[in-house]
Amino acid sequence: MRIGSLHQFTEHHRYYAFRDFSLSAVDRKMVGLIYQPMVGAFAAGLYQLLYQQVADDRVGYSALEPQRRLLLGLGLEMNERGRQELVNQASRLEAVGLLQVTRLGVPDNDDVVYEYEVAKPLSPDEFFGSPHLTLLLRDKVGKHSVIALRESFYAKEDDELAGAELTRENISVPFYELFRLNTQGIDLELEQALTEVAPARQAAPKLPQTETAGIQYGEIIMRFPRNSGNRSHVERLRGNEEALAQLNYVAYKYSLTVVDLVRLLDEDEVFSSRGELLVDELQLRGNQLFRQDRKRKDERQRIYGRMEAVKADNGKGESSDDMPEEVAVQAEFYMEVPAQLAGRCDIHQYNMLMRNEPHTRFIARFFPGAVPEWLMRVFEVIDHNYKLQGAVINVLIHYVLGQNDSQRVTKTYIDAVASNMLVKGVDSFERAVGYVREQAKVEQEKERRREGGGSAAAPRRSGGAAAAKGGRRKPLIPVMPESSGGAQLTADEMEEIRRMARKLDGKST
Repeated sequence: MRIGSLHQFTEHHRYYAFRDFSLSAVDRKMVGLIYQPMVGAFAAGLYQLLYQQVADDRVGYSALEPQRRLLLGLGLEMNERGRQELVNQASRLEAVGLLQVTRLGVPDNDDVVYEYEVAKPLSPDEFFGSPHLTLLLRDKVGKHSVIALRESFYAKEDDELAGAELTRENISVPFYELFRLNTQGIDLELEQALTEVAPARQAAPKLPQTETAGIQYGEIIMRFPRNSGNRSHVERLRGNEEALAQLNYVAYKYSLTVVDLVRLLDEDEVFSSRGELLVDELQLRGNQLFRQDRKRKDERQRIYGRMEAVKADNGKGESSDDMPEEVAVQAEFYMEVPAQLAGRCDIHQYNMLMRNEPHTRFIARFFPGAVPEWLMRVFEVIDHNYKLQGAVINVLIHYVLGQNDSQRVTKTYIDAVASNMLVKGVDSFERAVGYVREQAKVEQEKERRREGGGSAAAPRRSGGAAAAKGGRRKPLIPVMPESSGGAQLTADEMEEIRRMARKLDGKST
C-alpha cells in the first residue's frame, strides 16, 4: 500500500471490503499453513477480519464504515503508529496476492474512500507452481518443511494403481450428446430479470485454460532485467490476471517461450506512457518473431533433411491434439469434418478446435508437414490488418481448404472471401457458419441453373445483349407469310407479269 502521507490515511476515512468468493476447507488450510508463515500472524488476522466484513454465505460488498473499525478490531491505537502498522500489514498481504487496495476519490474533493478487495488463496498446484512464492516459503520455514507441507495437501494414490501400467480411456458423455436445448425460442423475460438482479461488479472474464502458455508472473519477473526501463511496468502485472492471460495467449498463439516473451516485453513501445500493456503491438512483434522462427526452421529442414523435420512436426501435432474443451459449440452450428481430417477427429472435436484454436495452430492440421509460407502470410494479413476474430478465420480456413477445391486455394479468392465477410459484418463463429452455409446454397443454385438452362441460355446471349442495353440497331422487318390458298393465274396474267419483269430489267421497253 503506497501512502504518501498518513494524513491521507486516517481512522476517519471510510472503507469497504469486496470479495467474490468463499473460502473452502482447503483455502483455510492454505491461509493457515502456507500464507501465514510468509506474511505473519498479524497480516493473516487482517485477512480474516476483512473476509468477515461480508457474510460467509454471500459475496459482494460490505457496508461503508470508518477505518476506526479496522484499527479497533486489530487492537491498534488511534494514532500515526497504529495507522502505519495497518499499512505495513496490508502491504504484506498485497505482496503475496491476497489483497488489493484502491483509493477512490472524486476530483476537486478531499474526501476519499478505500476499497479492500480480498483475493482468493491460490490452490496447492498454483502456489507450488509459482517459483517466487515457493522460494519465499522456503526462506521462511526451510526446504524440508516445504516438502512436508506440499505432501500434506494431497491424498496418495493406492499402491496397486500407482504401480500398474493401466490404459486410460475417457468414457465421459459430452453435454450435447445427452441434452438438447431449445434454441428456437428466446426467453426475453428471463434474460431481463437476470440482468436486473445481476451484481453491478462482474468478475473479470478469464481466458480458457487451453488458450494459455502457462507462464506465471514469477517466471517473467525472475528473468526480466533489473535495469530495464520497462521493469516498473512489468512489476505492475502482478495480480493483473487479465493482462497475464493476454500475455499467455500471445505466447501460446505464436509458440513463444518465457525468454521470448521477456525479450518482447523489454522492447520499446510495448507499454503505453501510463504503463498499460499494448496487446496489438505485442502481437505484431510476436508474429514477426514467429515468422523468423519459421524461416530458421525451413533452413534447418534443408540442411538436416526433410524426414527428421516431418517426424518432429508430427510429434508436435500429436501433443497438441488432446486439448480440453473450451467454449462449447451448439449442435446447430456444427460443420462437417473435411476429408483431410477424417479419422483423426470426430465432428464434435473438429468443431471445438475450429471454435477455440488460434488460426496458426488450426491451419497446420490440414497439412502433413509445414504450411506453405504464402498461405501463412495471407492469413496473417487477415488477422492483423482486417482484425477478423480467430474463430471466424478458422471457419474461413475450413471453407477454403476443407472443400478439396483447388480453385479456392488462391490469394485472390481468400482475400475476396475475407473482404466479403468484413462487409457483411461477420464478427462471430455463429455468423461465420451462417455465411458459409449461405454461400454453399448460392453455389448450388448457380450449378443447378448452369445444368438446367445451359442450352437455352446460349441463343439469348447472341442477339439480346445489344437490345437489352440500347435497343436494336436494325428495325424489325415483317416477313410476308406464304399463303397456300387463292386462285391460279391465267396464261395472259402470267405473260403480263413476265413482260413487266423484262421491262424492269431493261431488256424491253
